Amino acid sequence: MLRFSANLSTMFREFPVLERPGAAARAGFTAVEMQFPYDLDLNDLAAAITGNNLGLSVLNVPAGDFPQGGEGNVTIAEQRDEFREAVALTRRYAEKLRPTNVNVLAGVPAASRDPEECADTMAENLAFAAEIFTEIGVGVVVEAINDTDWPGFFLTTPARVFDVFDRAGHTNLSMEFDIYHMRMMNLPVVELFEEHVERIGHIQFADAPGRHEPGTGDIDFDAVFDTIDVSDYGGWVAAEYLPAGQTEDGLGWMEKYAG
Repeated sequence: MLRFSANLSTMFREFPVLERPGAAARAGFTAVEMQFPYDLDLNDLAAAITGNNLGLSVLNVPAGDFPQGGEGNVTIAEQRDEFREAVALTRRYAEKLRPTNVNVLAGVPAASRDPEECADTMAENLAFAAEIFTEIGVGVVVEAINDTDWPGFFLTTPARVFDVFDRAGHTNLSMEFDIYHMRMMNLPVVELFEEHVERIGHIQFADAPGRHEPGTGDIDFDAVFDTIDVSDYGGWVAAEYLPAGQTEDGLGWMEKYAG
């Protein structure tokens, strides 16, 4: 059976942030995730999640200036200290919130940078993060992001993600398989999932194009969700879309697929 999580950074934004876990629980979700919740009081956030009997599927590690259009902190050699500080902050939140995984975003290194040096730097940083989070039983995931929405993003395909994993050489690394980004890269979603399922630690989805709820684009979610459901994948399947209208008005897909 598919286990659905709701990303509260993109969904239920009709509500104040600390009211979103309750809204997600009332809508039938059993887990939530957030991108960068580090401006929230940790105790208040924990109470909002646990008070609604929710799991936490993913937290993002702070990505430096990437969300503002910069290079980020994980592929840039001179940002090693900043990345380690970001890992330390995430660990503090993770020890309280107990997410299944934390997500490291590769960012957009400048075109003038050496891609091999960037890959080696990211591998070194991932090995560091993987060891830190192994100590508290939390996984580290990395996603490929399409280069239409984010031109120059460092990792755009599973092959690129796994190359960095192989360089890092740590067992606590898996892919965050984002169905929307795979489709935006014109990659075969079902085939890629089946090929790499053993190295996938988390799944996210939105329809494409548009990045709204299932049924608003051209992804065949019947085929995608059926494939996930019969596979050996046992992790969360997280809705990370921008609702086309009110969040609750677009949740018909849950009734169809939640079983």
